[in-house]
Amino acid sequence: MARIFITGSSDGLGRMAAQLLIERGHAVVLHARDEARGRTAMAAVPGAERVLCGDLASLAQTRALAVAANALGPFDAVIHNAAVGYRERQRILTEDGLAHVFAVNTLAPYVLTALMQRPKRLVYVSSELHRRGDPSLRDLNWTGRSWRGSQAYSDTKLHDALLAFAVARRWPMVKSNAMEPGWVPTKMSPRATGDLDAAHRTQVWLAAGDDAEIGTGGYFYHLRPRAPSGASIDPARQDRLIAECTALSGIPLP
Repeated sequence: MARIFITGSSDGLGRMAAQLLIERGHAVVLHARDEARGRTAMAAVPGAERVLCGDLASLAQTRALAVAANALGPFDAVIHNAAVGYRERQRILTEDGLAHVFAVNTLAPYVLTALMQRPKRLVYVSSELHRRGDPSLRDLNWTGRSWRGSQAYSDTKLHDALLAFAVARRWPMVKSNAMEPGWVPTKMSPRATGDLDAAHRTQVWLAAGDDAEIGTGGYFYHLRPRAPSGASIDPARQDRLIAECTALSGIPLP
């Protein structure tokens, strides 16, 4: 039996992954943005061990979430599932002066990765749209660019893949992988037509599948390997993203 922490598991793919993991006999700790969502998550996922709450748009709350997770002991796997979508029509600033999409989709998984005890496995949820992400990694916080919500989202999904592969290089004892769920019908994309079932099963497989089947530094789609963008597998870009996240958060990656 594995113990698994899933960010953004109050609804959508995160909740579905949690339910399937529990059905298979694993222990799951949920995450929700706030206490109200946390109560909803616990009611919707019978058998969950507990829920941890924290708004990933806030560096202070993300730090506190890492502390709370560490108090529960190391996890066998962490699934970085939480994300906000691409429909923000203007650059929304967080309390830390960061673009909301970047803060939640990129910086929060970086901070949690840096501060939580190292699990045996890490799963970062990327997207097919990572191929449209800006490989220059310039102006991550959109202080100089004209805002485009869809581009901001694509950029962060490239960042998630870069982060997964950077961690795989730096921490060889941790199996760190990225995956894309496909264009599936969730709250973020209610009209999507992709295979919703396969999407969360890929998360579950990477987090708790057979050790012999799961390597590190891979990219997956519907339980199968898929080639990621060329930009995402460039070590220099991976290291640059780590340096930028370190500077913006004040937290180095060990």
